[in-house]
Amino acid sequence: MVTALKDGPPSPHLVDGLLGRAAALSNLGRLDDAAAEARTALDLAHRIDYAAGEARALVNLSDIATYADQGEEAVAWARRTRQIPDDRLPAWYSRRVGSSLAWALVFNDKLDGVAELCDQCLAAASAAGDLSEEADILFLMAVAAFKGGQLAGARARLIESAELSVNSGYPLRLIDILELGGHLCAATGRPAEAVTLWSARATQCRASGMVEPPHDKQDRERPLAEATRALTAEQVAAAQRRGAEMTLAAAVEFAVIMAGEDGADTPAPAARPGLTRLSARERELVTLVAQGRTDAQIAEQLFISVRTVRTHLDRIRDKSGCRRRADLTRLALEEGII
Repeated sequence: MVTALKDGPPSPHLVDGLLGRAAALSNLGRLDDAAAEARTALDLAHRIDYAAGEARALVNLSDIATYADQGEEAVAWARRTRQIPDDRLPAWYSRRVGSSLAWALVFNDKLDGVAELCDQCLAAASAAGDLSEEADILFLMAVAAFKGGQLAGARARLIESAELSVNSGYPLRLIDILELGGHLCAATGRPAEAVTLWSARATQCRASGMVEPPHDKQDRERPLAEATRALTAEQVAAAQRRGAEMTLAAAVEFAVIMAGEDGADTPAPAARPGLTRLSARERELVTLVAQGRTDAQIAEQLFISVRTVRTHLDRIRDKSGCRRRADLTRLALEEGII
């Protein structure tokens, strides 16, 4: 499409196409190519006075610079976005432009003034009822708190972001939550859980076709090395396997469970009634539920009727006290069934 548009006169559609291609190239890890497309889009948008396209190009260039570990450049691009008047942009993108500077500052370890800026962005998103943007800002606040050594604040914001991301159906933010969840586990003395979440993150990135940003791998290198040194080779392999086998929903639930705990010194939670009374077959059903299987899919896999599946699930609910499928997923995670 972009090639066809290039044969015609300059237009907003061509700018949008170039920016779409820049985003795709960035997700594939081709940062130089992505930056070239975004710069072309920026020049064209400026030439035809397309303010929204200019703002999007600047945000793209800031994000690409962050991925490329070019912190000063990332912040400079983000500051330029704030020179575009809000009344020349769609309301939803004006909010995204407003938060782009906060993203650039946090992910390039420039935390001065970030708390106030995030508060303003969160208030704007909340007033507009923009759940995805709220989830973004809460996640950003969690990252900022973690980088500032405020682990309790990071855990609280991560849980809030996860809840909103689930409610708004926002898989890319959920994948990022796994990364931060792993860092929180590593920082609070839970190496196996950190390895599990990072393995789940890598699996979900591959499944979505997304290339992990280089700075994520760099930030993870030291804590991952420390986590693996704290475990046996068998424990590392088991944690990696556990993460790789989790669905995105289960992995995020696991991250939320871990975020709700303080770490190694936290007393174990009281056992749910009846957990130890689950039979091998019932544990198998709980595992399949936690893996996102429907009753019909479970019946097909186990060569039983749907009615039998539902009878088993009713019995499991009576024994465990878990009434919803989400509760059964949490049960499976807490008990190490998955």
